Amino acid sequence: MNLSHTALEVLNRRYLKDGETPEDMFLRVANAVAEAEIYYMSDNCQDNRVELYREDFYRIMTDSDFLPNSPTLMNAGRELGQLSACFSLQMDDNTISIFDTVKYAALIHKSGGGTGISFSKLRPKNDTVQTTRGVSSGPVSFMTIFNTATEVIKQGGVRRGASIGLLSVDHPDILEFISCKQHSNNHNNFNLSVSVTDNFMNAVINNTNWDLINPKNMKIVKSIPAQEIFNIIAHQAWRHGDPGIIFFDEINRCNLTPHLGKLECVNPCAEQPLYSWESCNLGSINLSHFITKRLCFDGDRLAKVVRIAVRFLDNVITINKFPLKQIEEATLQTRKIGLGVMGWADALAMMNMPYDSQMAFDLARDVMGHIQYEAKKASRELAIERGTYPAITIQNHPIRNATVTTIAPTGSLSIIAGCSSGIEPYFALAYKRNILDGDSFYEINPIVEQKFSHHEKWDEIRKYVIDNGTLKGCKYISGTDQKIFKTAHEIHYNDHIRMQATFQENVDNAISKTINMPHDATVEDIKEAYLSAWRMKCKGITIYRDRSRDAQVLEVGHGDKKMVDISPTIEHATLTPQKRPNKLTGQTCKIETSCGTMYITINFDEETKPFEVFTMIGKAGGCASSQSEALGRLISLCLRAGIAPQHVVKQIRGITCHLPYGLGPKKVSSCPDAVAQALENILNLDKVENKTRPNGRGACPDCGSPLESGGGCATCTSCGYSDCG
Repeated sequence: MNLSHTALEVLNRRYLKDGETPEDMFLRVANAVAEAEIYYMSDNCQDNRVELYREDFYRIMTDSDFLPNSPTLMNAGRELGQLSACFSLQMDDNTISIFDTVKYAALIHKSGGGTGISFSKLRPKNDTVQTTRGVSSGPVSFMTIFNTATEVIKQGGVRRGASIGLLSVDHPDILEFISCKQHSNNHNNFNLSVSVTDNFMNAVINNTNWDLINPKNMKIVKSIPAQEIFNIIAHQAWRHGDPGIIFFDEINRCNLTPHLGKLECVNPCAEQPLYSWESCNLGSINLSHFITKRLCFDGDRLAKVVRIAVRFLDNVITINKFPLKQIEEATLQTRKIGLGVMGWADALAMMNMPYDSQMAFDLARDVMGHIQYEAKKASRELAIERGTYPAITIQNHPIRNATVTTIAPTGSLSIIAGCSSGIEPYFALAYKRNILDGDSFYEINPIVEQKFSHHEKWDEIRKYVIDNGTLKGCKYISGTDQKIFKTAHEIHYNDHIRMQATFQENVDNAISKTINMPHDATVEDIKEAYLSAWRMKCKGITIYRDRSRDAQVLEVGHGDKKMVDISPTIEHATLTPQKRPNKLTGQTCKIETSCGTMYITINFDEETKPFEVFTMIGKAGGCASSQSEALGRLISLCLRAGIAPQHVVKQIRGITCHLPYGLGPKKVSSCPDAVAQALENILNLDKVENKTRPNGRGACPDCGSPLESGGGCATCTSCGYSDCG
């Protein structure tokens, strides 16, 4: 196998166990998945089918032509045996169902799976509860319980699956749901999405009122302008990247099993609409491996890999050890699989096609149409061999799997395969890779390197790419080549959406894709993107404005509120710290952190103003101790220079490391957060709003490398970490 250093690092960190090599892992998976063939062989069958498909499965994985979702690579052939990436849970409006769902979500997260949960059936906040004569606390409060349970599973040290929380746009608590991440850290383990209908979108366009309906009795609670809801959704997406929007009318128009009811839930990255208790069984084909020397797709070889991959994914369902009986029963009823793609940006660059060109859109339609056709054909052949999925009603078109195609995020998988992620454009053309002992190196996009390494100005080109992450503006590269290697933020959001919509034409389920916008994108841009995605018949949309989760935001003006960024400004003046007196008095606060017990001492001057801060972490040495000492010195410098402690607290409160300590109001997100809490407590300061979202775009909590947005997830290209699990 020809694996990159980064791929080996990801495999070692997240996939390989008990001294396995990558070849051992793929052989283990191939053996386990091929064993499913035994279930469909007659007693007197003497052929070597298991051995033949074991070889096929092993070959397409080791050649990086196809990879299944991460739980299959991790768990196939092992005791756990849980091979699905994600699940949809059912929750009804009663205490038993709610807390059963909390339990089921915890069990699934412990097994490495993700969960999709709709809160739309829960009665609204302050609604009467007849059995207790009390009032309901509403869906958002119950989300806090799920969030806490997920936090506990995270602290157990296992791979955590992601969660998505959905609420219908006509629920009376929809405004609280949309904004619940703005003022609280209580929902940081959830992606949020609003379930939107065509009627709502038309109400937005026509500027009419929208009825909010109590799901318990279907009575109208009140009517508000649809544009008010729409504007707040767009504002929150502009500020934080949440919520996303799911177009469920479009999903149900395309539902291939309407006799089973309406689809009302999706998996955590929203590419797989699911009935209650169904699971995702996903895999992706590396499109960059099917480009011929004549710069066209090898349709015949692609068809062969599609057929093997469909059989592989159907076998996964057969051998899967599902975490709950309900999930097993629901999954076997429809046998849904989701074959998708990765390496799309690579394929386009290899064929000299700009991502946002008409040629690229036409090719996307043709390639995905070919995959869809061959996948359906393979599933029909399996139906003849093994039988149709049990819930089928159209017997004159027998098929094995109710759905066959999905485009999922492929963060870790694409690193292993050495290709670009999903159908995303390039996020950057160079990455800083962190390795052991604090060393690092820069990795240039291999196609850029292959194409320009013989250029007489390669050294200058390479430096430009490392410095800028793009070829845009490089004087040594032609305008045509700059267009071919456009990165995500250089592509207009309508072209992002158009690519998603084009692929959607030939995908049974849905598509996980991030619509990247530059930092200076406006709320109006986001609203227009929502409307475009709906008109182009996308099934959902996730928008991420560059650096939106790092920005400080202020609401100004009266009446219509405008959102503006506040960047720190430096006055043309010099602040001189006061000299330290020989004697000061103070207080010491003891706070538990994941690095150990931290002691924070705050000393005061003669006017009882805070003057300096000292920190000490138990018996800790090395990095933790030195960094906490540096933090104390810098805070002391600020205080002695006359900067109010409130400003210091605002900067460091809520900073999150990879291993927070505690839960709820007493949670300590990091050592800097502990110092901020000590300042708040000793100085009786007002509590500072936590502006930092744990595991948001920024630094990877595992290795410190930058995270990139793609496929609806924040993914680390150095170690394979993903906030989607």
